[in-house]
Amino acid sequence: MNRRRFLHTGIMAGAMLTASRAHAHQPSNLSQSASMSSNFELEEATIADLQSGIANGKYTARSIVEQYLARIAAVDKGSAGLNSVIELNPDAISIADTLDRDARAGRVRGVLHGIPVLLKDNIDTHDKMTTTAGSLALEGSIPSRDAFIVEGLRRAGCVIIGKTNLSEWANFRSTRSSSGWSGRGGQTHNPYALDRNPCGSSSGSGVSVAANLCSVAVGTETDGSIVCPSSANGIVGIKPTVGLVSRSGIIPISHTQDTAGAMTRTVTDAAILLGAMTGVDARDAATRASRSKSHTDYTRFLDAQGLRGARIGVLRKSFGFNMDVDKLMEDSIDAMKRAGAIIIDPVAIETAGKFGDSELEVLLYEFKDGLNKYLATLEGNTRVKTLKDIIAFNERERAREMPYFGQELFLRAEAKGDLRSREYKLALAKNRRLSRTLGIDATMTKHKLDAIVAPTGSPAWTTDLINGDHFSGGSSTPAAVAGYPNINVPAGFVFGLPVGISFFGRAYSEPVLIKLAYSYEQATKHRRAPRLLTQADLNAKV
Repeated sequence: MNRRRFLHTGIMAGAMLTASRAHAHQPSNLSQSASMSSNFELEEATIADLQSGIANGKYTARSIVEQYLARIAAVDKGSAGLNSVIELNPDAISIADTLDRDARAGRVRGVLHGIPVLLKDNIDTHDKMTTTAGSLALEGSIPSRDAFIVEGLRRAGCVIIGKTNLSEWANFRSTRSSSGWSGRGGQTHNPYALDRNPCGSSSGSGVSVAANLCSVAVGTETDGSIVCPSSANGIVGIKPTVGLVSRSGIIPISHTQDTAGAMTRTVTDAAILLGAMTGVDARDAATRASRSKSHTDYTRFLDAQGLRGARIGVLRKSFGFNMDVDKLMEDSIDAMKRAGAIIIDPVAIETAGKFGDSELEVLLYEFKDGLNKYLATLEGNTRVKTLKDIIAFNERERAREMPYFGQELFLRAEAKGDLRSREYKLALAKNRRLSRTLGIDATMTKHKLDAIVAPTGSPAWTTDLINGDHFSGGSSTPAAVAGYPNINVPAGFVFGLPVGISFFGRAYSEPVLIKLAYSYEQATKHRRAPRLLTQADLNAKV
């Protein structure tokens, strides 16, 4: 399960749009959008496809950026109204022009040179774009420097073309929040069926990649916020080990669970993007542990035969919330067996479900501490300087900021003390013991596993602001609380809605998980572009 589940009423509350909301784009006739999808020249283009086109003169960085910007205008802001992009970079084309000049002069920075990227709107960029976590309280805020991972992406030659919408404050404001809704951005829609939820909190990143609005995107996760929208939108998502990727310059929830990660259409592209974001950062102490464990090129671990001889444990206790999902998982297990994997079925994480309350306790303490520290760095933003200021702002702007749900988690976090609190220290120690030592590590040691697999989550539910989300199951919490890596790969469809399978394991086991995920992807190839339907096709089981 993930943090949306252990918050009892569900931190992810679904969202049904009303036509009266300025930011809430109601789905309309999609016949034109569907035809746009089929005629889009870059549909499903990989990084390798784009680089090949640049090399043979078919494309330039500028022409690629222009095509994606036109796609965003037509599909995201046009008739489909996906509403996944919250802001565009006004300098994107000029950056692409500079990269084209560099390429002509022989100064190619690598495989990401000229590749368009979208960033979740809680990742700092020091440019003409703002960073707001979807909140009107931070409207107009431009950080004093790029996030560490953004510096890495720019060095690699990426063109950051915009920011994506998200569940506001990365889904840590209310116990009944709307996945994919923010006060600044409105509601994001699932491109497979627009009445369905995109999951979150990296909603816009998941949707934009799925709908071919960009080449690749970056999301963030505390518990489920990369892997769940990756599953619900039929893409690959890598939630890395906490500390493999720096969090400096990312609006925080938890310094013990937060991480940024890659969201792409293929495992190969995810491996490429992840490598560009790793590195030791003096501003994030957690990255020091990755010094001898990280890689700048994860593509060397891609192996189509990677499942052969691998010991894979099946987490059966995460099954049972949806019989169609269970069927897809059985099909996935069979596919792994045919690829040569040794399946250990079942395996159990004996401590699973025993640290939900302590996880929330830690998040409440760390959110208050981390957010106040982040806000103190915003030199040009005088509207809010503390969590208390944001709470007051939300009350003043209730009509715009809290039309559907409140800020219960904000209030609970504000009531907490500092990180010297005995309550906090005990909860954190419990989390680490139960999720790591007695949890994932114990399970993998007992069964000599290379990875554990489980269904990532349910098919996308209908968005419903009145009643909230209908999230029925998932498996993200053990890896999230442990701070261990987790990779979602498309596993098939239920009534035309994507479902993913998760591969997770020990700390810094990204090379192994990437090998296994890639081998599974190549053996199954379930990724399929969305049709931008208004509603799910209930006549289609797959």
